[in-house]
Amino acid sequence: YDVKGDYGHRQGRPYGVWNFFYTLIANANYVTTAETTMAGDPSDVNYVVGQAYAIRAFSYFMLAQWYSRTLVGHETEPCVPIYTEPSNKDTQGKPRETVADVYKQIDSDIKKAEELLSATEHDRNSKSHISLAVAYGLHARIAQVEENWDDVLTYSTKAIAEAKKEKITITEVSQFAGLNKVSASNVMWGMNIIADQTTGYAGFFTHMDADQGKYGASARQQITRSLYAKMGAGDARRAWWNPADPANGDNGYQQEKFKFVNYATWEGDYIFMRVEEMYLAKAEAECMLGQDAVAQQTLKSLMDYRDPAYTCTKTGKDLGATTDLATGSLREEIINQRRIELWGEFGRIYDIRRLHQGFVRSTADGHPSGAAKASLNAKTADPESYKWVMVIPQAEFDGNANMDETKDQNPFD
Repeated sequence: YDVKGDYGHRQGRPYGVWNFFYTLIANANYVTTAETTMAGDPSDVNYVVGQAYAIRAFSYFMLAQWYSRTLVGHETEPCVPIYTEPSNKDTQGKPRETVADVYKQIDSDIKKAEELLSATEHDRNSKSHISLAVAYGLHARIAQVEENWDDVLTYSTKAIAEAKKEKITITEVSQFAGLNKVSASNVMWGMNIIADQTTGYAGFFTHMDADQGKYGASARQQITRSLYAKMGAGDARRAWWNPADPANGDNGYQQEKFKFVNYATWEGDYIFMRVEEMYLAKAEAECMLGQDAVAQQTLKSLMDYRDPAYTCTKTGKDLGATTDLATGSLREEIINQRRIELWGEFGRIYDIRRLHQGFVRSTADGHPSGAAKASLNAKTADPESYKWVMVIPQAEFDGNANMDETKDQNPFD
């Protein structure tokens, strides 16, 4: 989020994220609009159109998390424009809708996706496709941000059950080393990256894997010391980091979790959702609904695969005002295990925002001094801060008569 100054050109992140998700939405709109006229077997039509609705729900969900503050407490604030019809260069641009209205669209789309995907007999032939299990998983993610805990429990449970039908289950750490193969038995959704489709220097693994010798080596991705210390001595996930790496210096501990499949060809699959996430979502929902004993057992059902000595008798749902302030609650324990399990996979920043927590960085915890400045911490310690809300690209204002940069731009700081 320290790239807001790039909003004026099309090579920066403000434009890149905006353009990427609106491109997906534009493509999905052509498919959803053809729902009643599309030829072919009805089951196949449901399979194709259901995925389009899921992609549109996912895209608006991501846009809302990037370009506005979190839903609860900010329902009437501006979010992003909504398009549900095919568009072209002559389409009239639309104004920003409220955060609440964008989430209404997201809810409608994901429910429609589930309706259609549950009415198909089409077997998923690639994990890049969105199955009913993945749609339920996306619904659970959305409901977490909405703080609708009944729905989080319902859809995480459904996701687990549907995943089992596809033989997708919790898997031992040693069985999915490198997190680089969508064929792993715990992967619900991901992209199989083949040699002629790799992105080389711009790839995810290039930024993560230090052994490749590029960005991952010069700008190392490390776990904080305090989070690493939250794992038990027998926790198999300790293999994901190397505290003894000489390159750690005074910082955190070097990651070994994400590795290329093939260094010569830059290959490594992208994993978007694992079934373990659904157990953590389910446990959090049970905790928030006052079912502490059940939540403890759900958490243990995952942790049995990670640390045989793990036990949890914590209760309650209190969280600290900032992520470094411990309360000892069950919900905090679930969130900590989520941080460890999904490190580098699912955006931690999204969780912090929905939890209404601020964060501070310190050199004592292994953060570089440039990231631990008091001036930055003063802003990120405030969960209401716009520091972590992206600005809208200038190109949108230039091409959309219904958006005025003097009124509709997000704060830069």
